[in-house]
Amino acid sequence: MGGYGEGIVILLCINCIAALGISLLTGFTGIFSLGHAGYMALGAYTVAILTVEYGLPWFAALILAGIVAMVLAYLIGIPTLKLMGDYYAIASIGLGEAIRLIIENWQSVTRGARGYPGIDAFTTLPVAVGCLVVMSAAMFLLINGNFGRAFKACRDDYLAASLLGFHTANYRVFSLAISAFYCGVAGGLLAGFMSFIQPVMFDMNKSTELTAVVVFGGLGSMSGCLLGTVIITLVTELFRPISQYRMLIYGLVLVVIMVVRPEGLMGQYELNRKFFAHIFGGRKKQSTEQTTAGEGR
Repeated sequence: MGGYGEGIVILLCINCIAALGISLLTGFTGIFSLGHAGYMALGAYTVAILTVEYGLPWFAALILAGIVAMVLAYLIGIPTLKLMGDYYAIASIGLGEAIRLIIENWQSVTRGARGYPGIDAFTTLPVAVGCLVVMSAAMFLLINGNFGRAFKACRDDYLAASLLGFHTANYRVFSLAISAFYCGVAGGLLAGFMSFIQPVMFDMNKSTELTAVVVFGGLGSMSGCLLGTVIITLVTELFRPISQYRMLIYGLVLVVIMVVRPEGLMGQYELNRKFFAHIFGGRKKQSTEQTTAGEGR
């Protein structure tokens, strides 16, 4: 695999990790966020500072990057997740921009808008793929366990889940913290891939792009989230030579899928035996109905 192709795969893995975190919060817990690029920025700058200034090994710095993002999200989530529906989505925009602006203006630590150079290029293909495999497996175990059922209960009916005894406020904050951990790790991997980071890389456009990918793949489907990330990343890279039309094509792809399948590519299904049974079983049933109708005529 050439250097360009390898870079695309690494970037794809990083985007998938971030999208997994947002899918947990948005698709499985029902909380729309448009500010998760801020947690990616925290992770990226944590890795940069710890590895460049303090000489910490990249693996330890990457774990700490996720923890820093998770702790901050937990502290932010306690007061802000009392907001419901669109109100939290609006608040998340301000939170994400606040994190970016603090990083941009704290020049003594982050070097400001000029960017942070000299980061060790530790995000190789094996590192990126290994992180994606481990974190995907952990996420699938999480959503298929007791916590996953609690998250879905919060999404489907917040009040009913509360009446049934679920501590919905705690689950919502926990979901935000886990999603921020994933975005923090993704940001750290991005810093190790680019070797140079700037606050502008983590603006609202990045947050919107990640949320759009999750909606595109299907709310409530981790497989759809990963599939959507692959498609959108490849589409944007495929049309990079005609950069003036790239975002137009990106937007058209999103519009088409939302018109054809409003529930997203996968809806709430995962790529497993149940999904294929649903697809082929539905086709078989339709074929049987058509045959019966023909005989009736």
